Amino acid sequence: MIGQHELTVEDYKTILRRRKWVLIIPAILCSVGAYVVSLFLPARYKSETVVLVEAPAVSSELVRPIGGDTNQRLATMREEILSRTRLQQIIEKFNLHQEDLGKHPMEELVGRLRSSIDVSAVRPMDRTNANGLPGFTINVMASEPQLAQRICTEITTMFLQQNVIISERKAEDTTDFINRQLQEAKAKLDDQDAKLADFQRRYMGALPEEAQTNFSLLTGLASQLDSVTQSLNRAQQDKLFLESALSQQVATAKISQTAANPDALSRQLAALQDELASLRTRYTDEHPDVIKVKNEMTRLQQRMDEQAANGHSESETDKPGLSVDTPQAQQLRAQLHQIEVNIRERMAEQLRLQQQISRVQAKLELTPAVAQQYKAITRDAQTALNIYNDLLKKQSDSEMSRDLLRRQQGEQFRVLDPPSLPQQPTFPNRRLFAFGGLAGGLGFGLAIAFLLEAQDTTLRTEKDVELLLKLPTLAVIPGMKPSRANGNNSSPKMTAEPTDEPINLNVGV
Repeated sequence: MIGQHELTVEDYKTILRRRKWVLIIPAILCSVGAYVVSLFLPARYKSETVVLVEAPAVSSELVRPIGGDTNQRLATMREEILSRTRLQQIIEKFNLHQEDLGKHPMEELVGRLRSSIDVSAVRPMDRTNANGLPGFTINVMASEPQLAQRICTEITTMFLQQNVIISERKAEDTTDFINRQLQEAKAKLDDQDAKLADFQRRYMGALPEEAQTNFSLLTGLASQLDSVTQSLNRAQQDKLFLESALSQQVATAKISQTAANPDALSRQLAALQDELASLRTRYTDEHPDVIKVKNEMTRLQQRMDEQAANGHSESETDKPGLSVDTPQAQQLRAQLHQIEVNIRERMAEQLRLQQQISRVQAKLELTPAVAQQYKAITRDAQTALNIYNDLLKKQSDSEMSRDLLRRQQGEQFRVLDPPSLPQQPTFPNRRLFAFGGLAGGLGFGLAIAFLLEAQDTTLRTEKDVELLLKLPTLAVIPGMKPSRANGNNSSPKMTAEPTDEPINLNVGV
C-alpha cells in the first residue's frame, strides 16, 4: 500500500523486517560476485615519486628569475613529455604492448600509456603565494612493479632535463630579445639627443630655462643703457661749457691783443650777450657761469667806454698777424677734444646696448613658441631615455639570471623520493570491490523491495482500511496463532498476538 498514505519510521521498520531477505540475499550475492570478479582482473602496480621545486640560491629581490610561473612551466613540460613522440619512444624503449603492436594503431597504445601516467602539483600550504609551487608528484601504473618503476624513473628524468632545457632556452631568448630591444632603444635615444642638440643650437638663448637669465640680462642692459645715457648727457653739457669757455678765452685774448677795437669789442659784447642768453635758458642768475659772463660783459663795457673817452683810432685794432692761441685756450681745446672722444665712445656704447636689448627682447618674444616645441622634443627624449634605462636594467637582470642558471643556482627540480617499487598491486582493490558489490546489492535489494511493496495491495492496518474504504473502523480483530502449553502434549491453545499477516475485518455501516 505504498503511496496510499505518508509512511512513518515504524512503517519503514516494518517493511525492512518483512523484506529483509530481499535485501540480504542480493547484497551477499553481489559482494561475493564482485570479489570473485576482482580475482580475474589483471593486476596493476603504481610507482610514485615526488619532485620538489627548489627556490633559487639568490633571493628574487636581488636577481629576478626568468623562469616565470612554475605552474605554467610545469603544464608546458607535461604536455611536451606526454606528447605522442615522447611516449612512443618510451613504448619502444621498454617494449610495451608487444602483443598489441600489430593489432592496434600506435595512437591507441600511446593513449593507454598516457592514461596510466598522472602528474599532479603539490598545493602549497600558504594560499597567498600563488606562484610558490612546492613540487609535484608523478604516478605511473603498469602491469609489473619493476616496469612501473622504470617508466616512472624515465618520466622523472625527462622532467628534470626538460626543466633545464626550457629554463636555459627561455633565458637565452629573453636575453637576446632584450639586447635587440636595447639596441633599437639606443638608436632612438641617439636620434632624439641629436634632435634636441640641433634645436638647442638653433634657438640658443630663447630656450625656456634661459628666460629668467634673459630677464636678468635685459634688466642689466637697461641699467647700463641708462647709465651710459646719463654719462653722455653730462659729457655733452661739459662740451657746451668748454666751448663757451673757449669762446670767452678767445674773445678775451683778441680784446687784449687788439688793445681797443670798438667793432671787435662790440662783437665780443654781442657774443657774450648771446652766451648769457643761452646760459640763462639752463641756469639761474646765481650760477657761476652766468655770473662770470656778466662780469666779462661789465669789463668789456668799461673798456669800450674807456676807448671812447681816449679816442683811440680804429686802425690799431686791425693789425695783421695777431695771435689768440693762449695756454688757457690750448688747455680748453685739449679738454674739448677729450670730451668729444668720450661722447663718441658713449654714443657707440649706447648703440651697442640698444642692439643687445633688441636681441634679448626678440628672444623673450620667441620663448613661448620655442617652449612648446622644446617641451615636445624633451618629452620624447625623456621617454626614450626612460625606455633605454629600463631595458638596460632588464638586460642586467637577464644576464644575472642566465648566469645563475648556468651555475645551477637558479630554480631547480630535485627528486625528493626516488620512484618507488610497489610491493602490492594498486588495482584491483579486492576489499573495495567487495564493499562496492555489497553497496550495489543493497541498492538492488531496496529497488526490488520497493517494487514488491508498490504491487502489494494487502490491508495490514486500520489506516489502510480507512484510506481504502473511506469509512470509520468499528472493530479490529488481531491475528491469532497457536501456542503450546509448557511440558504438555495437549492440543494447541489459541492466543491473540500481533502479527504481520493480513487482517480480516468485519465492517458495518
